[in-house]
Amino acid sequence: MTPHHELDAWIDAHFDEQVRFLQELIRVPTDTPPGNNAPHAERTAELLADLGLKAERHPVPAEEVHACGLQSITNLIVRRRYGEGRTVALNAHGDVVPPGDGWTHDPYGGEIDNGRIYGRAAAVSKCDFSTFAFAVRALESLKAPLKGGVELHFTYDEEFGGELGPGWLLKHGLTKPDLLIAAGFSYQVVTAHNGCLQLEVTVHGEMSHAAIPDSGVDALQGATHILNALYALNAEYTKVESRVEGITHPYLNVGLIEGGTNTNVIPGKVVLKLDRRMIPEEDPAQVEASLVATIREAAKSFAPPRGGNAIRVDVKRMLLARAMVPLAGNQPLVEAICRNGREVFGETIPAVGTPLYTDVRLYVERGIPGVIYGAGPRTVLESNAKRADENLLLEDLRRATKVIARTLYDLLA
Repeated sequence: MTPHHELDAWIDAHFDEQVRFLQELIRVPTDTPPGNNAPHAERTAELLADLGLKAERHPVPAEEVHACGLQSITNLIVRRRYGEGRTVALNAHGDVVPPGDGWTHDPYGGEIDNGRIYGRAAAVSKCDFSTFAFAVRALESLKAPLKGGVELHFTYDEEFGGELGPGWLLKHGLTKPDLLIAAGFSYQVVTAHNGCLQLEVTVHGEMSHAAIPDSGVDALQGATHILNALYALNAEYTKVESRVEGITHPYLNVGLIEGGTNTNVIPGKVVLKLDRRMIPEEDPAQVEASLVATIREAAKSFAPPRGGNAIRVDVKRMLLARAMVPLAGNQPLVEAICRNGREVFGETIPAVGTPLYTDVRLYVERGIPGVIYGAGPRTVLESNAKRADENLLLEDLRRATKVIARTLYDLLA
């Protein structure tokens, strides 16, 4: 057999073990919020040790974690050195959004049903903890001479932007790989993604009794005026097209609105939290300045229907995640994954962009060429990621592991 066939055979022989490993990862919740992720890292380190993979534990100081509204983060690094040469890092994140309602399977059960594994993070991206770990084990089972090395980065801050996950490891000089593969889906290699700007807009009015509304200024009416101005931007954004295949145009969403004190009280304060997706061609500083200007101009133009004082607004940045742009050095990754994906899946695996944003950008911003590839279906929608009954086809898990193992061999042999 060729080395590729030997890798495939090892993965097939150990696949039941890999599935059990993933089930154990799903059974430890990592809902963010509240963001108590250290217990999962500890359990992951124990499971990796059972596989002969020693993980370094890198706890993020509590004050930094709490400042971001989370409870605990411990990032993990597994280093496997085979000789002189380049280091390929494999990164996946363990933090996830809470399950929400509507599940027909236990979100923390790791249940197997009709060839699929169910649970929060089954598809994004605890699955790739197993994909990457078992690909490394398969690679080492060959006992072939290799150059360079592999690092596994299992981190816990993707949902909040990654600064305390990969960003923290890179900032403190704990790693500097030459190439990166990050968790993704199996039917495409992602080489670029959108950026994301998130703002918190606080609209201040003047609270008063609902029976005498003229004595106050309705912050909700003011917020509605601002919302109309924001949503009008989406029509303009559709006219701006990205040149990156897989990415369309910028767009804006208001995902959370909070305000008021009671039904019989004129709201004195309303908070809006908005999400602005930026295509790779956009300048984040210009996007933010333009958006803030729109908000302030709308607030200034709002005229309370019964007179009185004007509203005022405070605008605070919550997140600025820059777009991921392809670096010239990513070609060995793209070529190896596309080639092996075609052989394993029996179809062409394209290299495209995605409208999502990820913490891969933090590696790319530091000059480390990276791509996104891992276990999963063709689309986020198909996987039910961030929705009820998130699931992963086990055959996709098996095949993605083979593609990663083959790719590591091609890069390091």
